[in-house]
Amino acid sequence: MKQKRDNEQVMRNFGVRQARQFLAIAVMLVLLLFLVLLYKHPDLIGEFSKNTIFAAQIVLIAVFIGFSAFNWRCPSCKKYLGTDINRRICKKCGTRLR
Repeated sequence: MKQKRDNEQVMRNFGVRQARQFLAIAVMLVLLLFLVLLYKHPDLIGEFSKNTIFAAQIVLIAVFIGFSAFNWRCPSCKKYLGTDINRRICKKCGTRLR
């Protein structure tokens, strides 16, 4: 009974992590596309140098990578889950995620 509750908690926790990851991907893509548009038209919403816009793109990518490294971990063993966003089982500890 306790193990079933633990498994349900792990699956719920994974669902939250997966939702956060999808949200982070969507936000990053929108912001990155905006910065690309701004790079092509630097005077679109004010004066920005192309170097500033490029630096903002690099920072955005670095923040996304950092967030993913923190968020995209197995709720059970805390190991990084890799690149498969629809993972069903942790490849490190074998815990069922969905």
